[in-house]
Amino acid sequence: MCVPGCQDAVRAALSRRGFFRGGAAAAFVATAVNAGPAVAQERRFSRVIDLTHVMSPDFPTFFGVPGIEMKRQADLKKDGFNAYVWQLMEHAGTHLDAPIHFSENGVTADRIEAGSLVVPLAVVDVSEQAAKNTDYQLSRADLDAYEKKHGRIPDNACVAMHSGWARYITDGAKYTGKDAAGSFHFPGFAPDAAHWLMTERKVAGLAVDTLSLDHGASKDFKTHYLWLPSGRWGLENVANLDRAPAAGATLVVGAAKVKEATGGPVRLIALV
Repeated sequence: MCVPGCQDAVRAALSRRGFFRGGAAAAFVATAVNAGPAVAQERRFSRVIDLTHVMSPDFPTFFGVPGIEMKRQADLKKDGFNAYVWQLMEHAGTHLDAPIHFSENGVTADRIEAGSLVVPLAVVDVSEQAAKNTDYQLSRADLDAYEKKHGRIPDNACVAMHSGWARYITDGAKYTGKDAAGSFHFPGFAPDAAHWLMTERKVAGLAVDTLSLDHGASKDFKTHYLWLPSGRWGLENVANLDRAPAAGATLVVGAAKVKEATGGPVRLIALV
């Protein structure tokens, strides 16, 4: 349901003239979802940041096998059009973890409310700590420091860990940090930090620029088991968080809507 004038505002925002006026900031209207009466809020942005890595068979994965395989189905010269058949791993590349991924009865990817996928973005920079400790876990102290500098984390936000790990994406060994014993080493969210965000703040999702919400050396995946069964979602292998502001951006999660999926590839866009 849209408040009076909302539809007109949306049409104006999405029209060619309304969307970009001579390079000036664009405007769009968002309607609050599951927050009582619908309230239209105008938000403006002047640039778009792609937070998505390019997916390919070379992208590093947990299992060391290609996350995607592409078989040509049609060729332009032969068939008049180009097309591929994809064989895709749900949890590879820049992707979404739906609640069902770590719970028995959680929401599947196709049932996540669209309104919960357009959210404020809070980027917590722990790149200095991660540079000194490959097993670093974003902590309660990091969240406290963030809020002292940037203000309270907005309701229904996605809190993203910027560890600097995205720069290693072309070096699979460095990105996974896999050692001779088979253990991974990369940063993630500490369980107590995730628990605090669940109980003391109203946060919709977590995001990381690494392979997992949990740090690589984790054996119990406690952050996953806390976060996802609570009905919240996660994003992994996020790109370009160094280009996003710490506060003030809006995240758009373009999630695949596949029936009963436990996750899937996403196109992440930050509007600033």
